[in-house]
Amino acid sequence: MSVLLWALIALPLTVGVLLTAAGRYADCAAPAVAVGCATTTLGLAVTAAFQHPTAEAPLLADLPVRLAVDGLSGLMAVTVAAITTVVLLYSVGDIGRGESRGRFFGLMLLFSGSMLTTVTAATLPVLLMAWEVMGATSWALIGYWWRDPARGRAANTAFLTTRATDLGLYLAAGAALASGQANNLSLDELADTADPWLSTITAGVILAALGKSAQLPFSFWLSRAMQGPTPVSALLHSATMVVAGAYLLLRLQPLLAESGWGGPVLAWTGAVTAVLLGLVAVAQTDLKQLLAASSCAQIGFMVLAAGAGAVTGGTAQLMAHAAAKSLAFLVAGTWLNTLDAKTLPALRGAAHRYRTVGIAFTVSALTLAGVPPLSLWAAKDLLLAGALKEGVWLYAVGLAAGVISAVYAVKALRFAWLPAALSGGGRPPSAATPPLVLLAAACVGLAVPAVPPVREALARVLGTSAEPAPVAWEFILSAALALMASAVVWVCGAPTVGALWTDWLRLEAGVRLLLVHPTYQVARVLAVFDDRVVDRAVDSAAHGVLAVARWTGRRIETRVDGAVEGIASTARTLGRWSRRPQSGQLHQYLAQAVAAFTALAIALVFVR
Repeated sequence: MSVLLWALIALPLTVGVLLTAAGRYADCAAPAVAVGCATTTLGLAVTAAFQHPTAEAPLLADLPVRLAVDGLSGLMAVTVAAITTVVLLYSVGDIGRGESRGRFFGLMLLFSGSMLTTVTAATLPVLLMAWEVMGATSWALIGYWWRDPARGRAANTAFLTTRATDLGLYLAAGAALASGQANNLSLDELADTADPWLSTITAGVILAALGKSAQLPFSFWLSRAMQGPTPVSALLHSATMVVAGAYLLLRLQPLLAESGWGGPVLAWTGAVTAVLLGLVAVAQTDLKQLLAASSCAQIGFMVLAAGAGAVTGGTAQLMAHAAAKSLAFLVAGTWLNTLDAKTLPALRGAAHRYRTVGIAFTVSALTLAGVPPLSLWAAKDLLLAGALKEGVWLYAVGLAAGVISAVYAVKALRFAWLPAALSGGGRPPSAATPPLVLLAAACVGLAVPAVPPVREALARVLGTSAEPAPVAWEFILSAALALMASAVVWVCGAPTVGALWTDWLRLEAGVRLLLVHPTYQVARVLAVFDDRVVDRAVDSAAHGVLAVARWTGRRIETRVDGAVEGIASTARTLGRWSRRPQSGQLHQYLAQAVAAFTALAIALVFVR
C-alpha cells in the first residue's frame, strides 16, 4: 500500500526534475514523456482513491514524513492528476517547438507532484515542504517567459504575496509545537489543542489559505498571474494552486469548528469575496482577467462551504470548478493563439468561427453561470444548504453571488456568439480538441455527485453524512435566478460598473500604499542609519584601534623589545660562563668535583 502512495508523488517529481535539469536537450521528448507520466500518475491516483494507502518514513525525532489518502484527499488527488493530464495534452500543441519544452513540461510535472504531496500530507512538516515547492514552481511557471520584464514582475508579485501569507502555516506549526498536544504535528489532531494555541493555529491556517486561494484582501495577485502561459493558468488557477487553500480549509474543518470563530469568519469572507470579485469579473473586458476574477469568486464559495461546515458541497464545487475553469482558460488560450485576440470586443463571433471551441466555451460559461443541469448548479445548492443552516443572510449573499456568476459568465458568452465578420487567424492545433471535449463532458458529468443518490455516496466517502442537503425549492430558486440573469444579460448585455471594479478594487494599490511603501520608507531610514551611524561608529572604532596600535608601537613595544633583548644577553653571558669548566681534561673535572664536595661538606657543617 505504501509503495503505491510513494509512487504517486515520486513519479511526477522525479520526471519533472529530470526534464527541468535536461532543459533544451529534452525538448523533443518532453511532451510525450510528460503526457505519459501524467497519465500514469492519474492511474495511480485513481487506485489510491479506492485503496486509501498510507506511508511513513523517518525525518526528525518524533516528526516523521507521513502521507495518507482518505476520502477527501483521494478525490482531490484524482482531480489534480486528471486536470494535469488534460492540460499537458493541450500543451503539446500550445507550447511550440521554439520554446523550452523540457523546462516547461518539467516544471509542470514538478508542480503537479508538489500539489499531490500537499494533498496527501498528513503532518504539518510535510505540508510545509510541499507548500514551499508548490510556491516556487508556480513562480517559475508564471514567469516562464522570463525575458519579458513585465512577466517577471507579475511572477514576483504573485510569489511575494502568497509567500507572505504562507508565514501563517509556520505560525500554526510553531503554535502546535508549543502546545505539546498535537502528536507529531498531525493535521487530524490540530483540533485537539487548547487555547490560546488553538486560536493561533486557526489564525495561521486561515491566513495561509486565504492568501493561496486569492481571497480578499489578497485577490490582486491572481490578476498579475495571468501573464503566464495559458496552460499554466488552466492548471494553477483552476484545480491546483489557487484551490490549495480552499482544500486545506475543507480538510481542517474540524479545527475551524473547534475554534468557535474560524467558521463564521471564513463563511463571510468567502461570501463577500464571491460577491465583490464577481462584480470585478463583470467589469472586465479582457477574457483572462474575467476568468481570473471568476476564479476568486468561485473559490469564495468553497471557502464559504468550509466555514459553514458544508464539506460535501465544497468538494463538489471544487471538482466542478476545476473542469469548468480549466476548459475556459484553454478556450481563451486557443482564441488568443489563433485570432491574436483576448479582449471581449475583439472576440466577437469567435464561437462561430470555430464551432467545437465555441461549443466547449458555451458549456464552460453556462456551468460557471450555474445553469441547470450542469455541475456547478447542483454543487452551489449543496453548499448553500450549509449556508442556510448558518443563517438566512449568509444564504442570501451566496444566492446573490450566484446571480453575479451568471452575469459575468453570460457576458463573455454573449460576445463570443455575437455576429461579427472575423478575418485572418489560423486553425486550432489538432491536439487542442480532445482536451476541450473531455473537459466539456466533465462539466456535465460532475453534476451527478451533487444529486441523490450519488450525493449520499459522496458524503459517506467524505465522512460527512450529517450535513444538511438542499430541498426542492432551493434547487428551483437558484436555477430560476441563474436562468433569469442569463436571459437578461444575453438580451440586454451586462451592466456597466465603475473603474474601481475594473481595477480589481485597487487592492494592489492599497497594499502598496499601506504595506509596500511604508516598508520601503523604513528600509530607507534604516539604510541612512546604517550609513551615518553604524558605518561611522565602525570607522571610528577602527581608527581608535589603529591609534592604540601606533601608541603601543611607540611606547610599549620598544620597552618590551629591550626587556627581551636583556634577557637574551643575560642568557648568552651565563651560557659562556657555564661552558668554561667544560675543558675535556679529567684532572680538571677531578679538581672541580673535589671543590664541589668540599663546599658541600662545609655547608653541611654550618647547617648542622
